[in-house]
Amino acid sequence: MSNEVVLESAGTLHGQLQRGLGRAARRAAERAGAGEYVYDCVRRDPRWDPRCESRGLYYARLMVDLELPAGPVAEHLFDPSDHTDQGDWRVELALDVLSRLVRLSRREAAPILRRYAEEGAHWFDALDTLVELGDPSLTIGLDELAAARCDDRALGMLIPAGYNPVIETWAARQPRIAEALARRREAGRARRPAGAAADRGERTEAELLDLARRQGDGAIGAIFELGRRRTLALLDLAEELLPARPSRFGGAVCRALREYGPETLPRARVWAAQRGGCEDMGLRILARYGTRQDIPFLMDELRGAVGRSEWHDAASPIEGLGRLRAGEAVPLLKTAWTESTYAYLRPRILTALTRTAPHTAESYTVEGLWDCEEGVRLEAVRSAPLTEDTRIRLQRLHLDTAEEPGIRAAAATRGL
Repeated sequence: MSNEVVLESAGTLHGQLQRGLGRAARRAAERAGAGEYVYDCVRRDPRWDPRCESRGLYYARLMVDLELPAGPVAEHLFDPSDHTDQGDWRVELALDVLSRLVRLSRREAAPILRRYAEEGAHWFDALDTLVELGDPSLTIGLDELAAARCDDRALGMLIPAGYNPVIETWAARQPRIAEALARRREAGRARRPAGAAADRGERTEAELLDLARRQGDGAIGAIFELGRRRTLALLDLAEELLPARPSRFGGAVCRALREYGPETLPRARVWAAQRGGCEDMGLRILARYGTRQDIPFLMDELRGAVGRSEWHDAASPIEGLGRLRAGEAVPLLKTAWTESTYAYLRPRILTALTRTAPHTAESYTVEGLWDCEEGVRLEAVRSAPLTEDTRIRLQRLHLDTAEEPGIRAAAATRGL
């Protein structure tokens, strides 16, 4: 965890709110003091991995449901420590929550974002958040700040890939922003020269392996060409590169191997068992293509990960056991759902539960309609039993413009 926040027990409302569990969102309205727990989560980001876990919409919805003012979030942003604490983790979640509040029609959150863009230590993050909201009325005058403070690289980072009305408005007023926008559009039109790809396609397998092993110019392309051909020699290359320190070449091998199929299983079983540096890739292959003979090994891996509370290590075993509909995994899946501090794991858990024990999964799919993770909500929308309560929730998800489009569409279909 990036900020060393200690999570409370999963049996407490505070601990459940920290984990982003749907049961906590449903209980919060009935518990005195729940609002302070929500503020604490926003102030002290409880995510195990902020790069992939979601909490912004979850806490913003709770603030709306509990009628919590945005003032305490502003107080957190403008605390004197803002200019002494260099880590952006302190404000990242708070800015996301304010952005989600704006999308939930709590417009009083917008001036706080604007003020932080003007005065805060991590002003660029707030500026980027305001651009993403795409409402020029919230950013009047901030084009001058962006042009004055951002160098060419920062301006390039500020400009989204697609059309954005804020950037378009700013570009009409600021030549530097207009130039950055033009560069972004030109980069979007750029295409890789066909000659390099054609040259790789003409090389023999041995030549491509030699090029990849030299790890120089053209090595990444050679690795992907080997993957495109699905040559088993790439497995030998994996054994050479993956045990070494992480590199972009090893990463390319892992991406290329995703295109392979069951033919990799014999080697994957060896990798997973020997733990010689390729075990993560081996487990991923077992999760995707393993057979029932792999269930005991996957069960051992899941049992160990849950026992150690090393939730990242549980991802591949859960995926594989769910795909294989291994009913013996259900007790561990239920424990992982409740205890895991890694919310990004829960979409895999819910999918595995619905496949292995559909009746048991029903209560988890209902809870999942309130979960912090998009993947959980989507699976829950598709699978939750239709009752009066779930129909009301599905309607709310369908009508909520802050919700992800795929979830809104799925909720509309189920609600018909």
